[in-house]
Amino acid sequence: MESSSKVAEKVFKQKKSDFDIDKLSNDNKLNKLLKSIITEIRLYAEDQIKHIKRRAQIGIALSVEKDINKLLEMIVDEARALSNADAGTLYIVDDDKKNLRFKILQNDTLKTRMGGTSGVKSTFPNVPLYKDGKPNHFNVSSYVAITGETVNIPDVYESEGFDFTGARKYDAATGYRSKSMLVIALKNHENDIIGVLQLLNSQVPETGEVIAFSPEYEDHIASLASQAAIALTNAQLIQDLRNLFYAFIKSIATAIDEKSPYTGGHIKRVVDLTMMLAEKINESDEGAFKDVCFNEDELEELRLAAWMHDVGKITTPENVVDKPTKLTNIFDRISYVENRFELIAKTIENDYLKQKIELLKNGDNNKTKIKFLEENLTNTLKDLQEDSEFIKECNNPGEFISDEKISCIKEIASKTYSINNEKHNYLSEDEINNLCIRKGSLTEEERKIIENHATMTYKMLKQLPFPKKLSKVPEYAGSHHEKLDGSGYPKGLTLKNLPMQSRIMAIADIFEALTANDRPYRKPMNLSQAIKIMGFMKNDNHIDPNIFDLFIKSGLYYDYAKKEMNPEQID
Repeated sequence: MESSSKVAEKVFKQKKSDFDIDKLSNDNKLNKLLKSIITEIRLYAEDQIKHIKRRAQIGIALSVEKDINKLLEMIVDEARALSNADAGTLYIVDDDKKNLRFKILQNDTLKTRMGGTSGVKSTFPNVPLYKDGKPNHFNVSSYVAITGETVNIPDVYESEGFDFTGARKYDAATGYRSKSMLVIALKNHENDIIGVLQLLNSQVPETGEVIAFSPEYEDHIASLASQAAIALTNAQLIQDLRNLFYAFIKSIATAIDEKSPYTGGHIKRVVDLTMMLAEKINESDEGAFKDVCFNEDELEELRLAAWMHDVGKITTPENVVDKPTKLTNIFDRISYVENRFELIAKTIENDYLKQKIELLKNGDNNKTKIKFLEENLTNTLKDLQEDSEFIKECNNPGEFISDEKISCIKEIASKTYSINNEKHNYLSEDEINNLCIRKGSLTEEERKIIENHATMTYKMLKQLPFPKKLSKVPEYAGSHHEKLDGSGYPKGLTLKNLPMQSRIMAIADIFEALTANDRPYRKPMNLSQAIKIMGFMKNDNHIDPNIFDLFIKSGLYYDYAKKEMNPEQID
């Protein structure tokens, strides 16, 4: 009979292609034994390789997933798959490190899934880590969270040292039988415990028999828990940075809106309406948008652009941003004009009295002359009052100034009055220039200052190191005042060069501005009038006709109106 060393030497000397497991020895009994051993070793090696590959795949999947809810769900799914566990629960240590919060609950037998992407919120209370100021070692999950030790229990009903009253009540209520349990801590890169993974009822795959979690399963789950903790920490860090970034953006948006008491909430309303339009486009399965669908990154990019679309107004003077009347500079100079007209009235009255005194002084008591002076005074003061009222009316930015009115303004301005023998015009050149603004309250110079905010928005955002998936934020935010025919600003882009995201934002911005009930330069506009004006803008090729039609036909405009407009505006 051949020695075992010779058989082994024979095995190693053979080429892989020549290897025959049935011809290891001439001794049939030894050959059978060796065949059995080699087969078991091969199966074990293949199983180990399979687990190693699977853990590598899981590690890659965990590191890629950035959605925390999906990540938590994935951790429990994979842990159960590795250990053939029927159920699993994942707890996260809260920020105060005082409680464990239920995040994921899965049970195949009871067909239960809570948390994660299931849409079902957990109804279980938090697990306190401390009771009466002392560590809570009675609950197995809190014990693991406090100590970091792994707990492997073959049968919780026979276990001592932990309080499984909750598990027994759960079983009594559901008809379930909790038996084997494996509880492992999730530790981050700083060795801090950030969560606890609890697996229940390991099963024999072929029969479904509940068995204890083997040491091999324990090793596999410990390895997964380590990978999961790192992935979870990274995802949480990314989420925290994102939350911080958004909080910063919203604080800037709030500061911009608060520059004027009349525009508070404008940016948020534009964001809401922009995203409502984008989501409606995604829902559209016919017409111009049947092949258009914004993915999550594109929606995020658009949302950020909407939040930042007015950031350039930081550089715009407040008296221009918030100019409620045409004569407003730091304050409404109509008060100066009113005082001036009162002074002019006094000078006219003084002139009348001087003339009357002069007549009487010369012994001329001609009643006809005096009556003429009085009638002249009355008519002159009446004309002056009418001029004053007309000027105040023209100071209102909601009043359209026609050619005829401009002529009247200039005629009034050309009139003069004298003080200390020095002549002065009724109105200054600057007052004439402002009062002759045909529409709105801004002069051409002021309008250019306002329009410059779009350029500044682009310049400011271009300085920020946006990641690749958000790289178009400056472009979208900086072009929300462009028009399809090229008459917009700041670059005069046309449809060919204007991204759809900017066109969406433009409609949101215009509709919000028209329907806002807090503008100083006009009364709140009725819904029908706003739609009519935007219809003209569509016909003039200023706004995207397809987006506007979707906005109207889908009823989105009405949904927004009910949420944001005064009831009396909705006609």
